[in-house]
Amino acid sequence: RARPEWEDQIYDDLAWLGLAWETPVLRQSDRDTAYDAALDQLWRGRLLYPCHCNRRDIAAASAAPNEGEPLTGPDGLIYPGTCRGRLAGHDEDLPRPTDCHLRLDAAAAMATGIDRPGFDETGDGEGILRGRVEFTPESFIASVGDIILSRRDMGTSYHLSVVVDDAAQGITHVTRGADLFVATQIHVVLQRLLGLPTPVYHHHRLIRDDTGKRLAKRDDARAIRSYRSAGASPQDIRRMIGLA
Repeated sequence: RARPEWEDQIYDDLAWLGLAWETPVLRQSDRDTAYDAALDQLWRGRLLYPCHCNRRDIAAASAAPNEGEPLTGPDGLIYPGTCRGRLAGHDEDLPRPTDCHLRLDAAAAMATGIDRPGFDETGDGEGILRGRVEFTPESFIASVGDIILSRRDMGTSYHLSVVVDDAAQGITHVTRGADLFVATQIHVVLQRLLGLPTPVYHHHRLIRDDTGKRLAKRDDARAIRSYRSAGASPQDIRRMIGLA
């Protein structure tokens, strides 16, 4: 997605599927100002804290004998809170750090008084609950934890950027793969914290190969163009994901 030819392939596949989109296309690489504003808002609310842990540190801390069985959430291992005490109760005028990861303090976020967090779901993908999907502060803290919203080396996380961009474009309905269903509670919490609207979500089935492996952007073996070359029609693709 970072190379022009990959971007052009996405546009070509979408057009072949019969989809249209607004132009100019909104690019995450052009949206730093908007993302920084959202991060600053959360930082001033004392809902973020700096973190210097890498994956190895997190795995080691999670595997400590007193931690019990390591738990996983939407972003992998749930962060054990090693750096949570950093800058506890910091002055709101303290500049937001940019030389480290920034994590959302899940407990502090849920303590802001978010009332009955949830979203409306219309999809029927694997593991999807249709209708009104609600979750509790306790379940969010336990099953999601303190997720990264800004990375030292990669900028803003997907979770924050998609929430900010959906609101900026006035998105009312989001259609995406079922693998993102469990992450939707993160997006709902961020929407509440930032005062942004929550769209209606539709999480569709995933395209899988003959072995059951799902088609992923990191795996080019069965990209949409491969199905096209094999003679599949747009209707075939829609049928695979339950949208026909």
